[in-house]
Amino acid sequence: MTTTLLRGRLLSFRRAPLSLADSESYIYETDGGLLIEDGIIAAVGAYDDIKAKAPEDASEIDHRPHLIMPGLIDTHLHFPQMQVIASYAANLLEWLNTYTFPEECRFVESAHAQRIATHFYDELIRHGTTTAVAYCSVHKTSADAYFAEALRRNMRMVGGKVMMDRNAPQGLLDTPQMGYDETRQVIADWHGKGRNHVAITPRFAITSTPAQMEATAALAREFPDLHIQTHLSENHDEIKFTCELYPEATDYTDIYARYGLLGPKSLFGHAIHLSEREADAMSETGAIAVHCPTSNLFLGSGLFPLKALSRREKPVRIGVATDIGGGSSYSMLRTMDEAYKIQQLLGERLNPLDSYYYMTLGNAEALSLADKIGTLELGTDADLVVLNAAATPAMALKMEVVKTLPEELFLLQTMGDDRAVAETYVAGVAMKNGL
Repeated sequence: MTTTLLRGRLLSFRRAPLSLADSESYIYETDGGLLIEDGIIAAVGAYDDIKAKAPEDASEIDHRPHLIMPGLIDTHLHFPQMQVIASYAANLLEWLNTYTFPEECRFVESAHAQRIATHFYDELIRHGTTTAVAYCSVHKTSADAYFAEALRRNMRMVGGKVMMDRNAPQGLLDTPQMGYDETRQVIADWHGKGRNHVAITPRFAITSTPAQMEATAALAREFPDLHIQTHLSENHDEIKFTCELYPEATDYTDIYARYGLLGPKSLFGHAIHLSEREADAMSETGAIAVHCPTSNLFLGSGLFPLKALSRREKPVRIGVATDIGGGSSYSMLRTMDEAYKIQQLLGERLNPLDSYYYMTLGNAEALSLADKIGTLELGTDADLVVLNAAATPAMALKMEVVKTLPEELFLLQTMGDDRAVAETYVAGVAMKNGL
């Protein structure tokens, strides 16, 4: 048995915070101890208490004065788009056709997919992200590379082979039958192997015919416990085109509902421009709207009404994500900094407790994985991030006048990036400093 004792300031959420003063929503130990046994959290609390319980041969690592938190979680990004990030385009559809689709065609080659997978996981670890939900390309080779690398690093990852049979280059098209068959094979090959979770992944209604949507519905019926991921209501032109393709549907959300794709493990990227009817449908089925702030700003898609959706009489469940490569940073800290600014523009407030809840427990709840990740609870995976709020000279200078935990969290969110991540632990193993 491998036993490790970590020392530092511990922060973990119990539930969503009701306000900036809601100290009952989280656990904070100023001198905490975290005992890890074979990748699982075995004890947590005041350092002196945990030290007394630790075996004599436990390896001890002192991270003081840094914060030790659950590893950060990213609920929507595109593994094949690492070389698409920072591509100049006017809007979503131009960006897809000019840069994204040509790049994704390259993932038919196993060697290229494997190379990008290595870089992809390096960046997640560098930025403190221990679980992510990713779209692969339409090629099974891309899903194989994605899950093989997750297995090699023992990371809890969600992902899926994209299904798309129209409105894309020939090299990116499958067929309804091929999409169904290859997704079933990805599930057989990878779901439950190590810590892998396969998601059923129709890219979006524009790139799937009704026949392929029927195939997606069949997969959802056959594998009701799997995640489903797709895109919804990101851009006004996209919404208009989608509704023209499915004229029988009431609206964009209704297209997915007609194929049985709305449910508590359904992740809808963006969902910026929902009508009240659509928001009600999302709420009633437990579907998740995934907010991708850096992408929404970069592509000019719109301002996601996070606070408004949260306080509805029928609230919508929300996740947060980077959306690489429409998004412009792998960092969940940078992501929440932009989320804060979007709410400011909408006349709302997103306090730092909100941000860190969403990056950890909130996203774990959105994935129905809070029993495994997102907290420092006993028996959960020891996926952790160690944050240093004085990581740069400018941050260290600001820290001289920081007096409270929320102030420190806000500093990390506003000025932090991969440099603020002192270490990333995956199942109890330190990963970042070995990169």
